[in-house]
Amino acid sequence: MSACVMTAIRMLALCLAGLTSMAPAAAQGVSDADARSYPNRAVRVIVPFPPGGPADLIARFVGQKMSEDWGQPFVIENRAGGNTVIGAQVVARAAPDGYTLFIPMDTTLVMNPLVVPNLPYDPLKDFALVSLLTKSMSLIVVRASDGPKTIKELIAKAKANPGKLNMGAGTITSRLGAVLFAKSAGIDVQLVPFKGSAEIGQAVLAGTVDFALDSTGTALPLIQGGKYRALAKYSNRPLPILPDLPALSVAAGLPAIDESSTWIGLAAPAGAPAAIVDKLWRKVAAIYADPAMHERMEKAGITPISSTPAEFDAFIRSETARWAKVFAENSHLKLAD
Repeated sequence: MSACVMTAIRMLALCLAGLTSMAPAAAQGVSDADARSYPNRAVRVIVPFPPGGPADLIARFVGQKMSEDWGQPFVIENRAGGNTVIGAQVVARAAPDGYTLFIPMDTTLVMNPLVVPNLPYDPLKDFALVSLLTKSMSLIVVRASDGPKTIKELIAKAKANPGKLNMGAGTITSRLGAVLFAKSAGIDVQLVPFKGSAEIGQAVLAGTVDFALDSTGTALPLIQGGKYRALAKYSNRPLPILPDLPALSVAAGLPAIDESSTWIGLAAPAGAPAAIVDKLWRKVAAIYADPAMHERMEKAGITPISSTPAEFDAFIRSETARWAKVFAENSHLKLAD
């Protein structure tokens, strides 16, 4: 067994053993009255991606509604770079008073521990989980003006031009999903990594990449505007906003291929008051219970999903086990920046 595989397995064991340490603890120096009056001043929300991507969109949707309901600004700060590491460090070092929040992704809490050596934050100890926010479906997209019309046409083009087509992807999860698609389809293509969906869109439209994995939320305006053509959804789940888009497993004739999707959550620095964490996840649930808000988000290509902190913890356990196995089987790949 290779050293990389052994490392991945050890990281999985550490993740599963230590995830409970992400449960919020009572912050020192924060009174019950402070928790009850929360928020009584501006809250900053750290998004570890550039503006315009799915994490930024969901942060602005939820942050705007919290601001309206609670009468305090929820200020979005985009701290992109390092596969979410830069933003994660900012939050890990922030005061655990509930006035700095974080929009972590699968990359932050699951993938980075598996692929980034000497990670400068501890995903098991530095954050208090609040709630899931969304589970975004990935789409395989091409430029509408001259791209292939179907996923089978894309595969045929790639097979006719081995090693010459470029495929783009952003997060580590998306990159791994792109590689698994290419491997399953038996095509030789070059992976081009990007920092976020905004860069992916520019690359697809400029022809720098021939196709890409992009999230529904950021791909949808380009699809509706006639710039993108979506060839398949990388999931078997329904997608009401694009009801006729086929699943990749069906359209490409790859029934064994699993879902590739990114997820986004809400967290705070470790030690955030339990009463504030409780207040935040209940607010997320209330926001999503509003049919108008639910419809607004789905029209933007965002599937709203809330959870309790404990449910979020259990979800991360499941995702860690799943992707650690996949990574161990593909440990020769360079997936991090």
